Amino acid sequence: MDFSTAQPKPATALCGVVSADGKIAYPPGVKEITDKITTDEMIKRLKMVVKTFMDMDQDSEDEKQQYLPLALHLASEFFLRNPNKDVRLLVACCLADIFRIYAPEAPYTSHDKLKDIFLFITRQLKGLEDTKSPQFNRYFYLLENLAWVKSYNICFELEDCNEIFIQLFRTLFSVINNSHNKKVQMHMLDLMSSIIMEGDGVTQELLDSILINLIPAHKNLNKQSFDLAKVLLKRTVQTIEACIANFFNQVLVLGRSSVSDLSEHVFDLIQELFAIDPHLLLSVMPQLEFKLKSNDGEERLAVVRLLAKLFGSKDSDLATQNRPLWQCFLGRFNDIHVPVRLESVKFASHCLMNHPDLAKDLTEYLKVRSHDPEEAIRHDVIVTIITAAKRDLALVNDQLLGFVRERTLDKRWRVRKEAMMGLAQLYKKYCLHGEAGKEAAEKVSWIKDKLLHIYYQNSIDDKLLVEKIFAQYLVPHNLETEERMKCLYYLYASLDPNAVKALNEMWKCQNMLRSHVRELLDLHKQPTSEANCSAMFGKLMTIAKNLPDPGKAQDFVKKFNQVLGDDEKLRSQLELLISPTCSCKQADVCVREIARKLANPKQPTNPFLEMVKFLLERIAPVHIDSEAISALVKLMNKSIEGTADDEEEGVSPDTAIRSGLELLKVLSFTHPTSFHSAETYESLLQCLRMEDDKVAEAAIQIFRNTGHKIETDLPQIRSTLIPILHQKAKRGTPHQAKQAVHCIHAIFTNKEVQLAQIFEPLSRSLNADVPEQLITPLVSLGHISMLAPDQFASPMKSVVANFIVKDLLMNDRSTGEKNGKLWSPDEEVSPEVLAKVQAIKLLVRWLLGMKNNQSKSANSTLRLLSAMLVSEGDLTEQKRISKSDMSRLRLAAGSAIMKLAQEPCYHEIITPEQFQLCALVINDECYQVRQIFAQKLHKALVKLLLPLEYMAIFALCAKDPVKERRAHARQCLLKNISIRREYIKQNPMATEKLLSLLPEYVVPYMIHLLAHDPDFTRSQDVDQLRDIKECLWFMLEVLMTKNENNSHAFMKKMAENIKLTKDAQSPDESKTNEKLYTVCDVALCVINSKSALCNADSPKDPVLPMKFFTQPEKDFCNDKSYISEETRVLLLTGKPKPAGVLGAVNKPLSATGRKPYVRSTGAESGSNINVNSELNPSTGNRSREQSSEAAETGVSENEENPVRIISVTPVKNIDPVKTKEINSDQVAQGNISSDRGKKRTVTAAGAENIQQKPDEKVDESGPPAPSKPRRGRRPKSESQGNATKNDDINKPLSKGRKRAAVSQESPGGLEAGNAKAPKLQDIAKKAAPAERQIDLQRSQVLGSDGDSLWDIESSPENSSSDLDRFKVCENSQEDTEDSELVKGSFLKVKRKFMCKGRK
Repeated sequence: MDFSTAQPKPATALCGVVSADGKIAYPPGVKEITDKITTDEMIKRLKMVVKTFMDMDQDSEDEKQQYLPLALHLASEFFLRNPNKDVRLLVACCLADIFRIYAPEAPYTSHDKLKDIFLFITRQLKGLEDTKSPQFNRYFYLLENLAWVKSYNICFELEDCNEIFIQLFRTLFSVINNSHNKKVQMHMLDLMSSIIMEGDGVTQELLDSILINLIPAHKNLNKQSFDLAKVLLKRTVQTIEACIANFFNQVLVLGRSSVSDLSEHVFDLIQELFAIDPHLLLSVMPQLEFKLKSNDGEERLAVVRLLAKLFGSKDSDLATQNRPLWQCFLGRFNDIHVPVRLESVKFASHCLMNHPDLAKDLTEYLKVRSHDPEEAIRHDVIVTIITAAKRDLALVNDQLLGFVRERTLDKRWRVRKEAMMGLAQLYKKYCLHGEAGKEAAEKVSWIKDKLLHIYYQNSIDDKLLVEKIFAQYLVPHNLETEERMKCLYYLYASLDPNAVKALNEMWKCQNMLRSHVRELLDLHKQPTSEANCSAMFGKLMTIAKNLPDPGKAQDFVKKFNQVLGDDEKLRSQLELLISPTCSCKQADVCVREIARKLANPKQPTNPFLEMVKFLLERIAPVHIDSEAISALVKLMNKSIEGTADDEEEGVSPDTAIRSGLELLKVLSFTHPTSFHSAETYESLLQCLRMEDDKVAEAAIQIFRNTGHKIETDLPQIRSTLIPILHQKAKRGTPHQAKQAVHCIHAIFTNKEVQLAQIFEPLSRSLNADVPEQLITPLVSLGHISMLAPDQFASPMKSVVANFIVKDLLMNDRSTGEKNGKLWSPDEEVSPEVLAKVQAIKLLVRWLLGMKNNQSKSANSTLRLLSAMLVSEGDLTEQKRISKSDMSRLRLAAGSAIMKLAQEPCYHEIITPEQFQLCALVINDECYQVRQIFAQKLHKALVKLLLPLEYMAIFALCAKDPVKERRAHARQCLLKNISIRREYIKQNPMATEKLLSLLPEYVVPYMIHLLAHDPDFTRSQDVDQLRDIKECLWFMLEVLMTKNENNSHAFMKKMAENIKLTKDAQSPDESKTNEKLYTVCDVALCVINSKSALCNADSPKDPVLPMKFFTQPEKDFCNDKSYISEETRVLLLTGKPKPAGVLGAVNKPLSATGRKPYVRSTGAESGSNINVNSELNPSTGNRSREQSSEAAETGVSENEENPVRIISVTPVKNIDPVKTKEINSDQVAQGNISSDRGKKRTVTAAGAENIQQKPDEKVDESGPPAPSKPRRGRRPKSESQGNATKNDDINKPLSKGRKRAAVSQESPGGLEAGNAKAPKLQDIAKKAAPAERQIDLQRSQVLGSDGDSLWDIESSPENSSSDLDRFKVCENSQEDTEDSELVKGSFLKVKRKFMCKGRK
């Protein structure tokens, strides 16, 4: 029975109902209960009353009537306010039973009395708190009775019932604790839920009394009250949801925070309510979507934090249930407020781990954020992805891992470090430990390569981190030796070639640093002197450059050096650490001992100690020692025997063996002492007998590097090795023969006898008719004559004269394959050409061995090499040799001259003409020739082996049509210049050789070289001058980056001084001198326009090389200007130059007041292979009418990067040319003619490797091609300067190297953004309107930072990051220029055009 429907009766209904005698009737045995009795007696009597009421039921009408006065008496103020808690408890129990017995009608009619009674009962419920109280059972009975009868429902009719309910709820939530059993909680829930569900609604105050228990602060104080509220809300969700929605609507939408004290906790409440039951918030979620779009950033941040928890919680399906809210939330990843984006990114980690199905939605947003301008956000994107991946690799897709991969090249060190370390941890977890199986290992197998590639970066921090990652994650140094070497063995076998080079470079750098420290310790052993101190200082600076923050490192290294000088024990520890015999375990002990000695307990953070630790980590041999080498050899033996786990490790046995030998070969350079054991050498001898040529070659090289003690310590190995080396030198591969000869020379004392036993039979058996058998003997003979010139130089002279030159080089015995290609793979080159290449190398090695020119053999050799270059590789000029073979021979000849120039005695006799022929190889028509020659040139220059004049050759790279070649040349220049300047700083004695070291001294050589450029035929031709200016600026831009020691004025002074001399090559030819002076004026024009500091006084008077310039004559003054003022303006500002067919890939731009220059459309040219397809008559004619110069390009055929360059003869109103499709794999069968046939297309450089498709006929109407191939580059004046001289185009031209024609990219326009208008006043007076237009154009081409597009393209930050570039330049930057468009097998270079008059 309950009071759900109880209605209070009128006040008169039970008024004055008493017993017949007018007294209150008490149960039998109970005396009157008044205030006159003692408390104990009162308690005793009340207990009997309680027992009576407990036993009564609702059907006892007589008893109910009998005890009604007692019921009224018990509700009197005397009992309700009694000070004794036991009395109050017993009274409360009686009142609860009275409500039960008299239900559904209460015996109390006054609303005030009812309120007092229920407040009294509620106060008694506080006794539930103490479960150990003797009276707890009565309190529990009270609660049970109230809950079962639903007594509080009577209060619904009271006006202020809410006060009672609030007090009840607060009381129950406050008393609940962990000592209560489930029954207590159940009765509380029944009591409260009945009030909520059967009432007319829940007021805000009552709702607050429930929700306050969900707030984190209260939740932490009383977990049971939180659980009670949680269950209560779940039970009453249908009723209370509307009240909750109203509350959040008031606060979130209407902004009425005063409606509740909980307004400030609204987001915490939403989170808890969502966790309890999402249905509680059905009406609230749309309000959150509204809040996500708030204008207040802090408010959006709070909502994002909330929703991140709702979406990211483990069991949440909110994202699928409420897609609009999910999409709106994802939009906050792109919020303008940084903290909001940061919070969104942090959420992604939990979301990925708890809801992998949402990864697809998150990927695109994380991609954008991985490029966020804020460093912290990019950093957290990495943390998010790596955290999820470490939990389970399946949680992240390849695209997400790709974002981390990109960030390894971030501009900020913190981001790069996080990305690199995160990837390293993933690699160790899934590849080394194999925690998720082979599939997961395969998924992250790329990490090892990527991490090692970062070693190509310039930053020392990157290099050091790669070394740390390698030692801790890729090949953990704390593993046992066998396990560590197995890890290294299979890692090396699975790396890509660039990663292998990076790892080799890492070991090389560590070994070099070890040698620097060793030399420093050696200096400590010498007596103190000024020279010693100077050498020590230079060594310390070198060591500091190999540590983080070289500026601070210098001070720490000096301090460390001082400590070394004072502490002999520390010095001995360091000597042990870097000694060749130091084991890995000893190294670990040494590092700890040195660190312990330098530690300062009073200084927790010791930057000095940290720097020393960096140094020790770099030089300590933590991976390789004798034991490690022995373990590696055993692994390789297992691979040879077929008992290794190669297949399980994902490596084939052949690859494992070859890579293992390569690994040992690299380690033989850095740790040669560790190889000295009979067991190791026995295994290497076994490798020598294997059929794999690479394996045998590597084994010989290991013997060469490590076998210095074989002859004395291991005679058995010696006796076995000698016949093998003889056999390899005579009949092995060329590489094996070279290594065998060097090995004999390095490790045997009777090397002269050994080499003679090889030389004599080989020199007698040379036979040019069998070129296949010539290559290895030529290699061996060349190296023998170089290594032992005193013994073999004279006998070699007859071999050279009678066989090498006369019989081999001057004869073509076979006919090359006429396939039209300019380059063929090594395996397709004919044996005869390979033999000729080796013959050229033999000549060079023979001369390098002699190191003198007493017999004038060097002069003859240089004339021979020059003739080969002039004849384009076809020395006999019988046209029996193929184009690709000619390319090989040109490269060999140019490289040979460059090699001889490294020897001072031969450099002196190389004439300027021969130097110029050698230089033109860098403009060869064949891409591979240019590429390989540039690499060889850079390699020699960077080691300071070549004279400075050879650096001028890089200026010619400005003409290269391939962007990568130009970028490579620029990086080479940067590297060379920085090395030379650094060398001068580090070596005070170098100041005496400034003429050969100072980079600025390259300017006279460059001016002279450009003055003799075969393309420079007319000194007043603007287009030719543009090319000269472009080449000059290519070099000067790098030199003028800094004005060190007033170098700008120094370079200007050099150019001015050259004008006071004559060309030593042709001092009496006025035209030659005029060209020289013209180039000087162009150089002065460029220097003046680019630098405001060049007009200062030069720090010293420059010295000009007498080999190229005569002594200035006395009283000779040459103040004549060899370029007109108009030409100066055109050179500096750029004039629209007609674009070739390739130019159509860019849209034409126009400027106000100028008629736009119209190019042919992409369909006509740039995007198709059919470069001579029919042109639209109107468009084609318009483009030709508006150009007064020919559009010229060239063709460079290259299997990897073919560059299609077309030359078009300009003719006004020319008829459309008939379609002829060009195929780079076929030979041109004649000149392509138009069907109306009088104007022929000019064949550009390299066009001989082009022909039409076989099924198309060739128009033979034009005159036949010249019988003799062109020599040198065709002067541009033939096609550009004079369009009417088409009949003379096919005539043989001046001698020189054939070059790759530059793709049509307005040379004047390329640097327009950098150009400055001449500051000469007379120009300003004469051409004010023109100057205004120049200024307008400059403002159009400048970027937001004031840089022109040429600056941006030329900056190191935007140069190409192809890893092959680092083989030479050791530099890595990202390529942000326009990429190449590959169509079929053709590469079309997409270039940026900037011309005067274009926006």
